[in-house]
Amino acid sequence: MEIVAEIGTSHGGDIGKAKKLMDVAAENGADYVKFQWVYADEILHPDTGFVNLPGGKIRLYDKFKSLEVPKEFFKDCMEYTRSLGKKFMCSPFGLKSLEELLSIAPDSVKIASPELNHIPLLNALADYRKDKKIPVVISSGVSKLSDIEKALSILGTDGVTLLHCITFYPAPEEEYNLNLIPNLSRIFGVPCGVSDHSLDPILVPSLAAALGGVMLEKHITLSKKTDGLDDPVALEGEEFGFMNHAVRQCQAVFRQYGKERGKEYIIAQLKDEYGERIDKILGDGVKRLSKSEEANYGRTNRSLHFMHGMKAGDTIKEIDIGVLRTEKVLSPGLHPELLPGIIGAVLKRDVAAGAGVSLDDFLEK
Repeated sequence: MEIVAEIGTSHGGDIGKAKKLMDVAAENGADYVKFQWVYADEILHPDTGFVNLPGGKIRLYDKFKSLEVPKEFFKDCMEYTRSLGKKFMCSPFGLKSLEELLSIAPDSVKIASPELNHIPLLNALADYRKDKKIPVVISSGVSKLSDIEKALSILGTDGVTLLHCITFYPAPEEEYNLNLIPNLSRIFGVPCGVSDHSLDPILVPSLAAALGGVMLEKHITLSKKTDGLDDPVALEGEEFGFMNHAVRQCQAVFRQYGKERGKEYIIAQLKDEYGERIDKILGDGVKRLSKSEEANYGRTNRSLHFMHGMKAGDTIKEIDIGVLRTEKVLSPGLHPELLPGIIGAVLKRDVAAGAGVSLDDFLEK
C-alpha cells in the first residue's frame, strides 16, 4: 500500500513551512507528498459564503485566494520532494492549474472528489494522456456510481487509481463502508484505495490495508491548532508515523499468512480491540452517499454558475459561466456536461452573480 501525505494548502504559501511538512511526511513513512494547486476563481464564486477558522470568520473565497502561489513554488516543492526520495502528487482545480501542473511534470495527478464531475478538467487531462501516460488518482467522495463511471469513461482505466472517500470533515469512521474497496475495484477494473478524512490514525487505514487497498491518502499537518483549512482533521507527524506503522504491520501479516488468512487475522485483532465498530466500518460494500455527505451532493461537487450579473437578452459566452463548487449559500446549477449547450444561449431574464445556471434562465431555441 502506497501512503500519500496530503499537505494540501496547509503550507499557507510559506516555502519554509512546506519543506518542514515534506520532511515530516518523509520521516513518517509517506511514499507520496501531495499538494493542491489553488486558484480561487477556478474553485468557487466570491459570494459563496463564509467559513469559521481558528483565526475567525472569513469569506471562503478569500481564504482560497490567500493560498495562491506562483508555479515556481510547486516546482521547488516537487524538487525537494524528490530529493527526499519521495514522489510528488498534486491536485489541479481547473484548466489553468492543470496546464501549469502538467508543465512541471509531476509524478501523478490527483483529481479530488469535488472535481470528479468537472467535465472540462477531465477532458483536458484525458487529451494530455493520449500522448503522455501520466498516472492519475481520483477520489470518489460525495459521488454516486454513475459519477465514477462517467469520470472513468473520459479518463480511461489505464494508469488510474480510484480512492474511496467520504467528503466530510471529520468523516465518521462508521460511515466508511470499506468493503467498497474490493467492490469498486471489481466493478471498474481499477486498483482501489481510500482517502481518509476520519480522525483515528488506525481504524480506517488498517482496515483499508486488510481489504487490499493499494493506496492510502491522509492529511498531514505540523499542528492541528493552526489555521489551515484541513489542519483540524489532519495527523501530526507522530500520529502519521503511528498510522504508517499500523499499515506496515498489516502488510507483514499478509506476508506471513497470505492475503485471505491475513485479512481475517487483522479484522479479528481489530474486533478484539474495537468491538462491533469494526463491522459498521466495513459496511455492506454497496456504493451510496454516506449520511454525512447526503446534504452536500450537488453543492460540494461542480455545477454551472454565472460569474457575474447579466441582463435578459444577453447571449452567453464562455467567460460568463464558471464550473464551480456551490458550497455555502448559493444554489447549485446545471451539470458541467451541459456547458457546451449553454454557450450561445440567450437569457430570458436577469440573473445574479454567482447564481446557479438553470434551463429556466434561457429562451427556447
